[in-house]
Amino acid sequence: MPYLGGEDTVRELRRALSNPNVQSDQLRYRNTILKVIRAMSQGVDVSGLFSEMVKACATVDIVQKKLVYVFLCSYAALNPELSLLVINTLRKDCQDPNPMVRSLALRNMTNLRLPSLVEYVEQPLTAGLRDRAACVRRVAVLGWAKLHNLQTSSEIDAAVVNELYSLLRDPDPVVMVNCLRALEEILKEEGGVAINKPITHHLLNRLKDCDIWGQCEVLRILQRYRPQSEDELFDILSLLDASLVSPHPPVMAATLSLFLSLCSGLPAVTLAALERVRGPLLASCGSVSREMRFSALCHIQLLLRSLPGLMGAHYKRFFCGYAEPAYIKQRKMQVLVELVNDENVAMLLDELRGYCTDVNTDTAHAAISAIGRIGRSYSDKCLEILTGLLGLKQEHITSAVVQTMRDLVWVCPQCSDTVCVAVEGCEETLQDSQGRQALLWLLGVYGERVSSAPYTLEVFIDGVRSEASLGVKMELLTATMRLFLCRPAETQDMLGRLLHYCIEEETDMCVRDQALLYYRLLHCGIEETRKVLQGRRSDPSLGVLIGRPTEPISQWAGSFNTLEPLRQGAIEAESASRGSPEHMTFDPKPNTDLSDTLNCSHVQMVHSGSDSAAQCTDSSADVLASSATAPLSLSLSPALSPEEFERLWLRRQALHAEQGLEKIEEEDYVCIEECVQCPAISHCSPQSLQAAMQLVNIQTMAFTPPHTLPWRVYLYTHTQHTHSADTPHSTLILGELLYTGEADQKTGVKKGGERAVVEGREDERIKEEEEATAEVLSGRETMRNREEEGVKVTLQQQPRDEKALKGFLSILTTVLHTLSSEKCDDIQERRVFWQFCFSSRDCTSLAIQTSSLLA
Repeated sequence: MPYLGGEDTVRELRRALSNPNVQSDQLRYRNTILKVIRAMSQGVDVSGLFSEMVKACATVDIVQKKLVYVFLCSYAALNPELSLLVINTLRKDCQDPNPMVRSLALRNMTNLRLPSLVEYVEQPLTAGLRDRAACVRRVAVLGWAKLHNLQTSSEIDAAVVNELYSLLRDPDPVVMVNCLRALEEILKEEGGVAINKPITHHLLNRLKDCDIWGQCEVLRILQRYRPQSEDELFDILSLLDASLVSPHPPVMAATLSLFLSLCSGLPAVTLAALERVRGPLLASCGSVSREMRFSALCHIQLLLRSLPGLMGAHYKRFFCGYAEPAYIKQRKMQVLVELVNDENVAMLLDELRGYCTDVNTDTAHAAISAIGRIGRSYSDKCLEILTGLLGLKQEHITSAVVQTMRDLVWVCPQCSDTVCVAVEGCEETLQDSQGRQALLWLLGVYGERVSSAPYTLEVFIDGVRSEASLGVKMELLTATMRLFLCRPAETQDMLGRLLHYCIEEETDMCVRDQALLYYRLLHCGIEETRKVLQGRRSDPSLGVLIGRPTEPISQWAGSFNTLEPLRQGAIEAESASRGSPEHMTFDPKPNTDLSDTLNCSHVQMVHSGSDSAAQCTDSSADVLASSATAPLSLSLSPALSPEEFERLWLRRQALHAEQGLEKIEEEDYVCIEECVQCPAISHCSPQSLQAAMQLVNIQTMAFTPPHTLPWRVYLYTHTQHTHSADTPHSTLILGELLYTGEADQKTGVKKGGERAVVEGREDERIKEEEEATAEVLSGRETMRNREEEGVKVTLQQQPRDEKALKGFLSILTTVLHTLSSEKCDDIQERRVFWQFCFSSRDCTSLAIQTSSLLA
């Protein structure tokens, strides 16, 4: 926001700069210029003083020159014509005997960043490359990179490139590193600076002369070089040996990254290098800089994925300090979980128990979650600690413990008896939605072992009208249905009341649709309902903490010394807070039962006469067959922001429009268009669509409201497709669903005519029945027209992987068919439902009718 007294301030400063008495006094003149810079930093628009400041740059005072150049570089873009007046002064300063003045003039000449001044800058920059002062050569080298950014479309001057290559042997190490950076920028489209054997050995021999960031830049560029023989490789490794144990963490990390790149085919050398960096990494964990400590912890986690015992003897170095920030404490706890073994488990659990009462709730949750992960291998000791924490009766601690117990029994079913005894009576302390969802899941799955389960659920059902959380309502429905299957006498009445509320009074469509689904399941019989709801209680295939297979180093070597390890903690936290454990991940492996997620046989049992249900079943079978032959998994990480999605989608759409589909497919990118026959998908509620997509790890970015034409949905996912045993391939898929709705417009007139005929009937009951019949018939006609039109699916994939793209399209088609078939029969089923509820005049409420059905 501009300074309020800006106009008066500018007027006073202009008067002072134009005063001859001030100009004759060097000190007063400099102080006036300093006031201009101070006003500029406060937000005052002083661009009107540009001409006065141009006159002030013609001075021998270096301090005054610096102040004036700061002003000119800030406002040159607003005054491009007046900026031409500065060029003569700057070119004159480039010939000054003082090297500081020459470097200052060159730097600010390129910082003006005006394309109209390029022709005046080239000659001083060329002369600066041959200047006898190293500080001038440093500025001139970077000046050529800035000049290239101003005119990226212009041809590259071969003479300048050759001059920069020759300066790689400059005696000044900063000039050498600046040449590498400038060549990387100028030759970006050609792959960057060319690295051959003479340049590689020269850079390695000069490595010790560079500063910290110069060494990191050299080591990063050297990763492109591949030695021509094994002797040369070991010569390079010998030169890098000192940098591998450097006291500077950035240099050590860059050197190890180069080691991993060069020694990908020498596992023994790679392991030796990882052993050598253990000391520097542990020293970095005690750095004064918090950012350095966090980065070191993240990279240690990478190493432990392949060498679990690398830091085992130094686990005490990862104990949390009292004054450490929460994000470092949480990352240290993740490392401690990786280091647990039979010898230190007692001490680690005792340390983690102390963190569970931390004043920071996030830290306390992380400590409780860490205890739960250790409990996969040491369940008795961990359950004793978790049960003791429930006795504290603190809201956030109880919530985290119940969630941890839920996840623990999913992996270790042998802990269920202890957990069922522990969770009794803790519902009064739970206040947050995540904790209540976890408790409801436990009561639904293990309700026959918890004596107070029906009474606890009744308290939740009595307060369902005031419940604000959608997840709690849906979990309450599922838990009550499961408890009814094992304890029907105690649950029958409350289930009827809950279904009545969710179908009659609930405004959220997700809850209502789920209640209707359960009601229709009950029509099919208790045995069919039991097949759907009483599935697996645990997933032992997730494995335990100790004895898990280690990952090959090549799987994470490419992400070492990048920002990728820093994102892993956020991804783990996101995946750990997804509600019920059945819905946590979608990883179709050959031994994974996909029928729980994508099988439509239950829909076919309820709607046995629906053609779309049979089509959905066929699609599910195709997905199951394809997943069994080619392992494919979908993932939501790394997440894409809406801005990133829009930028990628529009850029590739423009590329597709300019170059054509055939030319794009030759590159590492593919775009396809398909038509999927899925009736009524455009009338699906956004909540149901988003929930169904997230169930299979497909993220919806944006969608138009239902009944809006044209109807669009934008989505994305990441695929992990394994071509062979050791080469997983990851791709990004962006997608668009488009339904224009021309079929709806064709049937609109017919529907209105049919209703007009019905309205002329005298008998009101016949009128209502025929209105419903006309609605069903017109709805079916609309569905047939939609089947002819279909939904247009546009997919963009990078990098290209046709098998993964086909697998994703099959999964997406199955989801669309599932939603479509359910929506297609919704009108007819609603009619049957209300006929069933109100056909008997003796039944006065849906609760009585529901209770009689359950009996």
